[in-house]
Amino acid sequence: MAETYTPRQMLERLVAFPTVSSESNLPLIDFVEDYLNGHGVSCYRVPDETGLKASLFANIGPDVDGGVVLSGHTDVVPVEGQPWSTDPFTVTEKDGKLFGRGTCDMKGFNAIGLALVPQMLKANLKRPVQIALSYDEEVGCVGAPPMIAEMRHTLPAARAVIVGEPSMMRMVNGHKGSIGLETHVRGFEVHSSLVHTGVSAIMVAAKLIDWHTERMNENRAAADPASNYTPPWTTLHVGTVSGGTAGNITARDCRFSTDIRLMPGDTAEQWLQRYRQYADSLEVEMQAIHPSTGIHITPRHAVPACRTEPDSYAEELVRKLTGDNNESVVPYGTEAGQFQDEGYKTVICGPGSIEQAHQADEYLSLEQLEAGTHFVEKLITELQH
Repeated sequence: MAETYTPRQMLERLVAFPTVSSESNLPLIDFVEDYLNGHGVSCYRVPDETGLKASLFANIGPDVDGGVVLSGHTDVVPVEGQPWSTDPFTVTEKDGKLFGRGTCDMKGFNAIGLALVPQMLKANLKRPVQIALSYDEEVGCVGAPPMIAEMRHTLPAARAVIVGEPSMMRMVNGHKGSIGLETHVRGFEVHSSLVHTGVSAIMVAAKLIDWHTERMNENRAAADPASNYTPPWTTLHVGTVSGGTAGNITARDCRFSTDIRLMPGDTAEQWLQRYRQYADSLEVEMQAIHPSTGIHITPRHAVPACRTEPDSYAEELVRKLTGDNNESVVPYGTEAGQFQDEGYKTVICGPGSIEQAHQADEYLSLEQLEAGTHFVEKLITELQH
């Protein structure tokens, strides 16, 4: 007999899998696949290059165009160093809240969609629900693009995608994009008393880092005060830096990481080109002193913004189901823009608050779990027509 779960029970099962991005998510994927197969639903896996992770998607209902995708990621952020008061991989209820890593971001949404599969199967859907579960969203939305491409090839064309990131069940139709970079400056070591004959990787890196600050100040000065975004400009941030050997040696190496949060309309390619042009100008100066020096820039991820779309059925649908007619944007990134790049009409709507995501004692309120469940039940009813 096929297993059935309430959304709460399914959430408990999903949270028990410690799918931190640095670890395999295959035990969770195995569980979901067995569960769906038990209900007669065929699943499709898209493994990563290592074979240690996979995305999974499925079509519930008729094999016809016009369905709705419920999209979520399976990975969670680490818990090390955080002062948890409960076991992060066991759902614990207290004061109307369900504590556990991923309860809010975003296994709560995934649990609702999966738990209601039996209800979907009984509903005589005229259009299908498609479930899409990705890996490595938390480290740059890495797993979604190959999954989305395979969905395009394999499943009937969906009319809307709902990415269930925590939005307190508000309809969100915009967020910034992002690009992550690693910069390695290779200098030339000499005694600091002969600094003019060497190249300090740290001092060159300081110029590159200051370039970030100058560009962000320019963006701030040109920002549109009427924008819904906070802050309403593209931000550039250096999060980590390391390098050098000793105080009296010009640094041979310096490495630092860059996080750029892009306003809609800005692209990763534009900013990478601007940054590389400046780095190239510094590299000329460095190599005039010693030819072995240089600057190497490695893109780690690039996530497109979620753009407000004209005549979006996804927006129309979610407004109808939630009654939310406001314009809402969020500061965090999601896989929504990646779906949009493949032609899907996409919005964000999910239970929980982003304020709880990534925190110690992350939680999803029972009220939000119920609201998310009611939302998907209304979606099932909508797809019967």
